[in-house]
Amino acid sequence: GPPGSAAPAAPKAPAPVSFYNTGGGGGGGVAGVTGQMGQMSVGPPSSMGAGPPGPGAGPPGPGGVPAGVPPGMGGGAYGVPPGMEGGMGPGGGLPPGAPAPAEPIKLDPDAQCDTRYMRFTAGKISHSEDGAKNTKVPMGVVLNPMAMDMPGDNDPVDVVNFGATGIVRCKRCRTYINPFVNWLNNGRQWRCNICGYVNEVPSTYFSHLDEDGQRRDKAQRPELCKGSVELVAPSEYMLRPPQAPVYVFVMDVSAGAVSSGMLNCAVATIKECLDELPGVAGGRTQVGFLAFDSAVHFFNLKSSLSQPQMLTVPDLAELFLPLPDDLLVNLTDCRHVVDALLDALPTMFASTRKLDCALGPALVAANRIQSHIGGKMVVFLSNLPSVGEARLKHRENPRALGSDKEHVMLNPSEEWYKTKAIEFSRFQICVDLFLFSSQYTDVATLSCLPKYTAGTLQYYPAFHASRDGVKFQAELKRCLLRPTGFEAVMRVRCTRGLRIANFYGNFFIRGTDLLALPNCHPDNSFAFDIVHDDAVLATNLVSVQAALLYTTSNGERRIRVHTMAIPVTQIAGEVVKR
Repeated sequence: GPPGSAAPAAPKAPAPVSFYNTGGGGGGGVAGVTGQMGQMSVGPPSSMGAGPPGPGAGPPGPGGVPAGVPPGMGGGAYGVPPGMEGGMGPGGGLPPGAPAPAEPIKLDPDAQCDTRYMRFTAGKISHSEDGAKNTKVPMGVVLNPMAMDMPGDNDPVDVVNFGATGIVRCKRCRTYINPFVNWLNNGRQWRCNICGYVNEVPSTYFSHLDEDGQRRDKAQRPELCKGSVELVAPSEYMLRPPQAPVYVFVMDVSAGAVSSGMLNCAVATIKECLDELPGVAGGRTQVGFLAFDSAVHFFNLKSSLSQPQMLTVPDLAELFLPLPDDLLVNLTDCRHVVDALLDALPTMFASTRKLDCALGPALVAANRIQSHIGGKMVVFLSNLPSVGEARLKHRENPRALGSDKEHVMLNPSEEWYKTKAIEFSRFQICVDLFLFSSQYTDVATLSCLPKYTAGTLQYYPAFHASRDGVKFQAELKRCLLRPTGFEAVMRVRCTRGLRIANFYGNFFIRGTDLLALPNCHPDNSFAFDIVHDDAVLATNLVSVQAALLYTTSNGERRIRVHTMAIPVTQIAGEVVKR
């Protein structure tokens, strides 16, 4: 797994998930890819100020707290002293001439998300841009939004259903309600910890504040006391109904794949995993199979057949689907045909002498099969693609090693793979690529497929089943059986005065900051840089929030929200001290 993820224990059923109903009753609808996520931004323009206080709030007093609110009643989970409640935005912070607060910031560790989900690279963040540069410490966050979802992890994320109230979010920057917001006007308003905007609290979500300025129902609401929660997405987060989990296997059946034992290992592992694929328990999972050598082989898996039918299309220039409706089938309904195919595949091509690989046409065919739904495409390749579109050339040059031309070999040699990967991402298709070549493999070019589709790449140089088979089967099994979110998008926000400069990982960025993830799973890790947008931060605590919208294998639309707060310091030594 990726750094920071919990090691899986012995397989057993995941711990039960606690559900909370929040608001005026009613269930949240199951949803598809959200339209709202596309409109959210990392933060507002710096020229925008905080929102106005609500009706009946009275004129604002010092620090932005409405008049009539007793001292200490305007704070939030920050533990911010009176006078500091304003936080970010014009008019926030200390009034002119007010003394600096004497008490240090105290963070509730239970309100922070687990560091296995999200972790800052330093102990604190410098209050100024110059200070951050002088420390020479990279400022960023490592994020693994589904790190603890593997069976055996006994700390599940609480699921919250806002019901008829609707998900509570900032109306300006679209931040989700979290433990680090400030409560104002005796609980009738809340100040966003990302942009500083003052939002009205829905009447069905209202609760009075206690003597510490905290909501009296804080302990009963996971979204107000825990840094990681999962929200049930209502119907407005839908562009289409949630789709079934789809697995399309694109298998190399050339002579190299057969002689190395790769085909036998792959087929045996897939058959072993069929009963445990995500969504199988609910009868929703769909599967399809393609094989390729110098031609593309399709398999009719219709449930009325006793044995699968193979249909070969040798004309790679005029590729077509011979049976569009029976190439992708429900696994539960057609299980006997799928089992028969997996039993027969190794013997079908046992005596083949074909060395060519038509990977490009096979990818085009697989895309046509599953583009109306999306899902996962698992590709096995034992040779350099040599025929059809997207064929690659042997370009290894030992003389270039150590020279100023070495970097050329590390760049993709063919734009087709990147273009096709972006097309896959648009259709919600993730590519997991397994490479086994005994000779030169253009990994730099082929890696574009998983890179832009949030997939993974596994490379076994000169694969032989007797030596590498156990490792390959274990990694393929994990790839197929790990908990998977489908049709996912993710956005990260940080407090005003900071901005996110760069993202790292396997994804495709829509717009400027929306990460498109056709699949998301516990092995997905991402990182991003945080830089100062203002010369000096106007707050002594900053927040980072990551929101992942995805569909579970059971067909439920969820929003997983991770929030953490980072203290601000003027002392360089505290930046590097954890």
